[in-house]
Amino acid sequence: MVRMRHSMRTLVLLVILLAIMSSLYVFNRLSEPPVEIADIVPSIPFDGKVPPEIARGNATKNQVIFTFDAGSGTASVSPILDTLRKHGVRGTFFMTGIWALQNPELVQRILAEGHEVFNHTFDHAYLTQITDTEIASQLNNMNAALMEVAGTSTKPYFRPPYGDRDARVLKIAAANGYQSVYWSADAGDWMENEGRTADEVKSTIYSNLYPGAIFLMHVGDTITGSILDEVLTTVEQRGYKAVSLTQGL
Repeated sequence: MVRMRHSMRTLVLLVILLAIMSSLYVFNRLSEPPVEIADIVPSIPFDGKVPPEIARGNATKNQVIFTFDAGSGTASVSPILDTLRKHGVRGTFFMTGIWALQNPELVQRILAEGHEVFNHTFDHAYLTQITDTEIASQLNNMNAALMEVAGTSTKPYFRPPYGDRDARVLKIAAANGYQSVYWSADAGDWMENEGRTADEVKSTIYSNLYPGAIFLMHVGDTITGSILDEVLTTVEQRGYKAVSLTQGL
């Protein structure tokens, strides 16, 4: 009996210790100064001019861009990847650093299957509410996280969490080698817990089908994974080709 109690105490202490170590790791990541990425990936030259934000792709071609934000949850990742492979489509993922560090196998699968990964900050921060230095840290620490997990950079594109950006944010991002990517239509899949249905998400996409449209979707809900096959089939039937961000600009 004494041995059993001792073993239970030891197990509880180990669990507490692991939780503390995990919390310290994330805290240290957030409190680190901006990473000097120049030693890893050449920065895009910045001459003081901020590149225009991208909210639409090439409007002269019947193609649309599907982008998937990865900041919380993984429910739809595998179905998304399976569907993209089925349709021969290259996808674009905007990923946070915490998500990448928590899901290294999924990150590696996404890249191994030919998809694009760009910057969505380190921990999904409201960029207009933090300092210049913190904005740089959010972008650079995410870049460092992806380098750690997969050995590749997130440059040159980033998507501000919540679409929260202003002229100051865009200028700091540009100074750190990034151009902002917004969207043409928010599919609203992230409102699943608020009662939004799969049919409503599909309706939003179909009503915004036009050349160069950029769709915002997410990997954490279950709607996206369940409807993407039908959505891509309908998009193709209506004469459009689904492409990645870099293919569609």
